[in-house]
Parts: sequence; structure tokens; C-alpha cells
Amino acid sequence: MATGSDKAIPTPGDAKFNQMFNSHQFNDQVAANLTTSHAIPCRSTHPSSPTHPSTAYGKGHRASVHLCPTTQELACPSRHAPSSAMWRQSLNNVDPVAGSAGAAAVCALVSQHLHSRQAELSSELICWAALPFIFAFAKQSGLAASGTRATLSGSFRPQATTTSLGSVWIVALCVVLVSVYRQEIGAIASLPALVPLLLMAEKRFRSVAQFSRMLDSWSPSPLVQSVGASAVIGLLASLTLAEWCLRPLFYSAAPAAALYILYAALIPRDPDLPSLFPHLDLEDAVIPLSAHTVVISIAAMILRTIVLGFPSSGVMSTLFLGLAKALSWYFTTQTTRYTSWTIAAAVSTYALFSSADLALLPSDGQALTFSIISFLSLSQVIHMLPRQSKARVFLWLLCLASLIPYLSNLSAIRHARTSAPTNFGTHAHPVDALIQRARADFGAVLRNQSTSLSAAQDEYRRRYRRDPPPGFDAWYDFAVAHQSPIIDEFDTIHHSISPFLRSLSGAEFRDTINDAYDFVGSELWLCSFSGKSAKTECGHSYRTFDRHISLLVNKLFGDLPGAIPDVKFLFNHLDEPRVLLPAKIGKVYGKRQFRITDLTHQSNFDTLTRFCASHKKDKPSRKGYQVEPFGLPFVTDRDAAMDLCQHPEYANMHGLFMSPSSLPLIEGLVPVLSTGAPSTMGDILFPTPAYMESEFLFDESRDVDWDSKNNIVYWAGSTTGGFADKPGQWRFFQRQRFVEFVQKLKGRTYMYLRGQGGAIKSVASSFLNGRLYDVAFTRFLHCDRKYCHEQSLYFRTKSWADKDAPLKSKLVFDLDGNGISGRYYKLVASKSAPLKQTLLREWHDDRLIPWVHFIPVSQSMEELPELVFYLTSTDAGQKQAKEIADQGREWYRKAFREIDMTIYTYRLLLELARLQDPMREADL
Repeated sequence: MATGSDKAIPTPGDAKFNQMFNSHQFNDQVAANLTTSHAIPCRSTHPSSPTHPSTAYGKGHRASVHLCPTTQELACPSRHAPSSAMWRQSLNNVDPVAGSAGAAAVCALVSQHLHSRQAELSSELICWAALPFIFAFAKQSGLAASGTRATLSGSFRPQATTTSLGSVWIVALCVVLVSVYRQEIGAIASLPALVPLLLMAEKRFRSVAQFSRMLDSWSPSPLVQSVGASAVIGLLASLTLAEWCLRPLFYSAAPAAALYILYAALIPRDPDLPSLFPHLDLEDAVIPLSAHTVVISIAAMILRTIVLGFPSSGVMSTLFLGLAKALSWYFTTQTTRYTSWTIAAAVSTYALFSSADLALLPSDGQALTFSIISFLSLSQVIHMLPRQSKARVFLWLLCLASLIPYLSNLSAIRHARTSAPTNFGTHAHPVDALIQRARADFGAVLRNQSTSLSAAQDEYRRRYRRDPPPGFDAWYDFAVAHQSPIIDEFDTIHHSISPFLRSLSGAEFRDTINDAYDFVGSELWLCSFSGKSAKTECGHSYRTFDRHISLLVNKLFGDLPGAIPDVKFLFNHLDEPRVLLPAKIGKVYGKRQFRITDLTHQSNFDTLTRFCASHKKDKPSRKGYQVEPFGLPFVTDRDAAMDLCQHPEYANMHGLFMSPSSLPLIEGLVPVLSTGAPSTMGDILFPTPAYMESEFLFDESRDVDWDSKNNIVYWAGSTTGGFADKPGQWRFFQRQRFVEFVQKLKGRTYMYLRGQGGAIKSVASSFLNGRLYDVAFTRFLHCDRKYCHEQSLYFRTKSWADKDAPLKSKLVFDLDGNGISGRYYKLVASKSAPLKQTLLREWHDDRLIPWVHFIPVSQSMEELPELVFYLTSTDAGQKQAKEIADQGREWYRKAFREIDMTIYTYRLLLELARLQDPMREADL
């Protein structure tokens, strides 16, 4: 090709070429490819060529040197390409360095956006199966030149390109190891640290002169030319991915090491310097490397399928993800012809941070950090390109991949705040209205508590239409002496024991206790309380650990010998409730008044609600508050919201009803003490020993003042609540629904209150402000191995969470597990405001009031986004949240002391003593 200033181009084998090859002159000569019209013809030399310097490598080795054509040569199809290649003219006019680097970054970014942990290993297999075809197609179409590089990144002598089988195996194993980690664990937190490590590897594999020339050829920037500066960026990025916790960094050390070995094997090196394993040229070795990687991937997938089952992922999404990965590898390989393999780690870091869903990050600062690291990683990519590449300036447009989502997220948050109505006309915000009415009612309850024994006895007779049990006067004196704020509100006890008073005599009650305990498979503890010594002993047919039942009772009554008669009672040590009261009373189950059916891991909602029509209300429901909810299901009536008979939809919304971890259901009049039960079940409610265990005790020294708390909702825990042993079943359990809802894992809309046409309405939006939530699973339990693993791939998780971590947030969420939540009292006692979702009644329901001491949340959670927004993002809501936190904390100190549990249990044991009095007749 003739130009106005043609120069003779030395060819391999010439004395002048060999002199230039290890000099700056060669570097400058190739650099002219990008900036001048000097032609460097594409030329591959082979052993058959008379100019091939075969004596330098010995027999059996192939060496080739590829000198890339200028864009002007490729732009002249009449002189340099057949007419059939005319369609490639526009592509070839693109700067090959900037074009391949940009394409690599875009494909890596697309891969991250398409990424699915379920599809990770399958997509990796597709990637490496497709990669040889992509290289072959690019070569045949002329979109890429073949041969080893003669690069701008620092010259070194041509070296043998024989493919080392050992290196192929090592790289293939590293590829699959990294893919397995990404599928089973997630993102590699240590990935950004590879940039400085690979720079050091480049220095190790090259001579001092070669490494210096490589750095000199790059655009000047300390981000890439200083190992120290790149190390600072890598450390900051790694800690950000690990959420400033060392544990994820430790876990990701192995896959990060595998990636380092992978990239290090691809780095060209000076043959005179020692190396642990031979250099591997990806393009030359793509076929054997692809074959080995595919074989190992298939083996890994077979092993995984045997152990965990086949992952569920979409075929097309997996295919597109695999192709995006393959294109990313291809374009990265093309880019490294002009620069270092270190750029691959920088591109991966850029894609990882740019693809993050900033709306889900817990703070504006963290979202900004992700955007900054994305920009710095892109800057590293750009500055690793040859300074002669003028088109690299256009790569700065890729910073929009993180900048636009960041600005859009800020705009959406600001819009949500500004569009929220400030005036509800004649109504108050539903939360304000509910709080005001609940406080007024609670104040009236406290004012109306009996102030004398006779008043307390009269109130008992008025409520329950019978005389108080023997010993009631001593109980009253005890309660008053210990300043109990509650004297009359023990409806929960009456609701539990009234069916037995009506239906069983004292002798029948005792016989039922003994029969139930002796029944094979009853799984009940029989406890005997000695009134004389105030000590309790519990026994089980084969168990030895009673989960602290006797310890709790002994602790509560250690100072009350002689105050209570001898009492026997059955205790349920399982988390789940046990007793379903029958519609008709009598010996309807043969010789016994009960039967036991094991419903473990079985759907049971129809069973638990089949007596709804015939059940008589022993406890009048509190009247719900008449509040305008504007179409959102705020809890206005706790009893109604928890009533299974009114909500058949709960059948598929709670693990207890779908697949309980254990449920040997007792149908009949059996007096069993349990810690919690749904509305249709007849367990006698008793304080859980868990509230006195060290894990759940409130430590005031670990609490944080309100103003220092994070303005978010916090929850972290395990997947208790139901046993997952069927496909898709776990998605409907209460904890999984909550985490899925908050983590935006399912395409859905969220409801907010907005003003439209002068009226307040509930409006659907796809926006959920992730800054306001810190919610994740830490462990996956109570599931078959396949479904535990399936959930671990689906949810974003925390590797670990401190038991007092909730105390750092203003709003703390609590919900049912297999049974009641043991951490609830800790949350009420703290300076945080609890949000509570439950279908289980507990002993304290008469004294722990929604909208006064905690914030109730419906099972559907449709009101949750508006509720959280109001409590965190409006002045009025933040004030209300703090007042609830303060009221709950103050009330806990007054009504949830250990002595208050004693007062409740004292009264309960008096009722049980009356029930088993052998002289008592049934009320029927």
C-alpha cells in the first residue's frame, strides 16, 4: 500500500527486525498503526517460511508474529480485501483497541445484568462451548486477525505458542471453580484486589525494561501505573462488596486465587524468567481449553444434580447469559493484544459495580460508593489502553451505566418524598388515626383497672360469669404488692380454660392429662408443681431436656412456697401449637376424649378451621377502629386480622398451615400449655422459656439512642416457619414472602398513598426505596437439601448477623418462625420501634397493644411500603415511631418484668388447680 511517506517495514528474520523487536522502536512502529497511515501488513510467519527464525525455539514449536493492519488498509477493500468484505468497512473503521475494550466492558455489563445464580454453571458451559465458534467466525469474517500479539504493551521476544496440556487443565479447573463459587455463594468479594495483584504478576513475568515499556505505553495515570494506588482502589472495592466484613473476603479467597491463576496463565512472559506453569495463549488454545472446561463443567453439573437436584432456570435467559459471557471473553482477548491481561480484572470490577441495583443498597453513601468505584474501575480500563488510541475517550460514556441508575434512584426517592400527600382533608393519615385511637383506648383500660379486692372479684364475675378460683385474694395481694399495672386484663387465660370448665369434671380433667401423657407419640411433658416447695419437676417418655420449662417455673415461684396448691399440667415443648378443640364435647374418639394425628409436613388449614362454624366465641373480639385506610390493609382490628375463620387466604400464606416442621395434632379436650397458638386452636397460653434465655435477653449496654440509629427497617434470620419439601412451596411461607417482598425479587407493584384529583388514593408503583430496608436471610433451615439450596440461590443473604444488630435501627421487624418469635421482647424493651407480623396468640396479648407498644403488619404486607415510608421519611411519622418505641420500652419495664410473668402464671396455676379439683363438676 503506497502512501505519501512509505517506509520499508522490516519482517521477522531480518537483522533490522530482530534489532527492533526488543526496542522502543518496535513499540513505536506498531503504535503507528493507530495514528498514522504507515502500513504494517498482516503477516504470520511459520516454520515453512524462509524468514521464520526457527532456530530460536527448537523443533516442534510454532511461533508466529502478527502485525496488525491499519484502519486505512482495512478501509480500502479494493486493495486489501475481497469485494465480499465490503460490509465490514464500517466496523473496521473503529479503533480496534477502543472498540474491543468497549465491547468487552459492554458484554461483561450485560452478563452481570443477566446473571442468575441458578444459571451460572450452565451458562459457563454454554460460554466455553460457544467461544471456539466465535473465534473462528471472527477470523473467517476478518473482524479479527489471528496470530500472537506484537503489542503496544512492551516488547518481548517471540515465544513458543505450543499449548501446554497442564496449563489447559489448570485454567479449565479455575474457570469451573470460579463458576461454582458464583453459583453457590455469590459475587467474589475479593475480585477487585486482582488488579494490583495482576500488575505485580506482569512485573514478575517480564523483564524490568519490558514492564517499564508496558507502563509507558499506557495513558499516564496513577490508577494503573502505581501498584499502591490500584491496591487502595482494590481494597476499597473489596471491602464495599463485603459490606466491610472480613468474613466474605475470607470465603472468597479461594475463587479469587483461582481467577488470579487463570489470568496469570494468560499473561505473556519473558521465556528467560522462571515460571510455575507455561504461558497459555487463549486464542491458540481455545479449542482444547473449551473442551476441558466443558467436560469439567458437565462433571460439576452432574455431581450437583445428584446432590442438590437440577437448578431451575430459564432456557433462553441461560443461553443469552452464556453468549454474553463468551463475547466478553472474546473481546477481552482482542483487547489484550494491545495491553495487559490486568484489564480483564478491571473490566469485571467495572461490570460488577455498574450492574448493582442501587435502589436496594441500604444508604445513599453506599450507592455513591458503588458509583465511584465503577468510575474508578472504568478509569483503570481506559488508562490501560495505549495512549495512541484516540478513540478511547469515547469509553468514558460507559460511566453512564452506573451514573444514570444512581441519579434515577435519587430522583425516584426525591419524587416519592415530594409526592406524598401532606393533607388528608377531614381524615388523618391512617397511621396517625390508629395510633391516636389505640392510645386513648389503652389509657382508658389502665384507668379502669380494679383498685380493691372486692372490685377485682366483681369484675371477674362480670366478665366470666363465675366466681374467681380459690386463692384469688392472695393472688390479688401479691399483684398489688408488686405494683402490677394489670389486675383485670387476663381474658387470655379465661379463653384458654373455659372449654374445660364447661365440659370436664375435675376427675375427667386429671384422667385426660394422664391419658394424653401415656399416649404413644403424644410428645408431651408431664409437669408436677409442688405447692409446698414451689418446685416443678417435668418428665417425658424418652426425652431428657425440657427446654427450660421446669427452670422457668422454679424461677418464677421460688419465693412462693405454700401459696399455690399442687398442680399437674402438660407442656408442649415443640414450637408449633398442638390442640384443636372439637365442635362437640363428649367421648367421640372411642375410649379417650382425644385423638392424635401427625400432620408434620402436611397441609392442614382445612383441618384447623373445620370447626369455625360451630365454635362459640368465649372471648368477645375487640372492636376494630373505624379509620379510613384509603384502600390499604392497615391492621385496625388485631383479633379479626388473626382470625383464621375470617381469612381463608391464609391457607397459602403461612408455613404452619402449609408444611409445619412438626405437628402431632391433638383433637380433643386436652389441657396442653403452649407458647403460642392461632385463633382456632385451644392450647393454654404460657410464657415461653425462650424469653429468659441468654440469646434473647435484652442488654441495655448494646442499645443505641434513637437519634444514632439507622433510619431503616432491619431484619435478619433463618428460614424457620415451615418445612420445604415440595417444588415452589417455600415461596409462600411467611418469612420467605417478607424477604422476597423487600428484596424486590419478584416483579410486583407496591402501594402508596398519593393525592389524585384532590382525593387521597392508594397508587401502585414499581418503586420501593431499598435505602429503608436491611433485610436478609442468614441461614437456610427446615427444608430438604434441594430446596434449602434453591432458596440460597434465590435470596440475597448475609453471611452472619450479630444478635444485637437490630438495635442499631429505628424500625425492627419481627414475625413468626415455627412458632412464636423469641426475640420479640428484646425488641419491645429497646429504643427501637417493633413492626410485628403474626398469626399466633401469646400470653401477653391482653397487655401488649398494637399501635401503642408496637406496629402491626398485615399478612399481605400491602400496606408495608407506605407504612415504612411514613415512619421514616416524614416528620410526623418519625415522631410517631419514636413515641411507640418509647412507650413500648417504658411499658416493658412496668408490665414485662419477671415478676409480671410470675403474676400471670400464678393466676393461671390457680385456674388449673380449680380445673383438676376432684370434687368439681363440669358446668354442662
